[in-house]
Amino acid sequence: MGGTALVTGGTGGLGAAVTTALLDRGWRVVVPWLAEQEVSRLPAGADGLVLVQADLTDAAAVGACAAQAATDPDRPLRAVVNLVGGFAMGGRVHETPVEEFERQLRLNLRPAYLVCQATLPHLVEAGGGAVVLVSSQAVRKPFSGAAGYLTAKTAVLGLAGALHAEYFKDGVRVNTIQPGVIDTPANRADMPDSDRKGWTAPADIAETVAFLCSDASRAVRNSQLDV
Repeated sequence: MGGTALVTGGTGGLGAAVTTALLDRGWRVVVPWLAEQEVSRLPAGADGLVLVQADLTDAAAVGACAAQAATDPDRPLRAVVNLVGGFAMGGRVHETPVEEFERQLRLNLRPAYLVCQATLPHLVEAGGGAVVLVSSQAVRKPFSGAAGYLTAKTAVLGLAGALHAEYFKDGVRVNTIQPGVIDTPANRADMPDSDRKGWTAPADIAETVAFLCSDASRAVRNSQLDV
């Protein structure tokens, strides 16, 4: 492949699988991290893996991370995968302080915007590439106690549409994946009594993300893929 991919959330339950899948395909993969214990989920000493400590809610830190991802002229930045996000159950809207609502926007939307803002000039300079964002199937099947999360994940779809409109002529392909429940250790711990038949393995989703990053997906643009 020869290019560089920036994978945010690359140390998480899904992110580690995506990082591994891209490394296996020959990508140089830049992974921002915040807590040192997160890095243990990644293959130690893997060829092509670049770790950068960065707070992805901070614009300056994101800019520095994007610059690091674009430092190798022989392996230009060609893919940006935004996996940072999270979920916290709350009350109904009248029971939820606005600070909790905004916390979900800060977690699920702000990093994606900042990372895209910082990396798109590099993608355009390299002649195009792929941007992958993560929404959720829950935006079509809302449930009580998740106003902030649902709003943020709906906004991700709006952001993806805006990016497509603004950058598709520059050769940038923007696509969104919409997971259901991912079969991660964290989800197993949070929902120990759940029926896991409909859950999806991170490695399977990683295959889809790797495809969206590859040249084989050059005809796939502005899509919202359930995974």
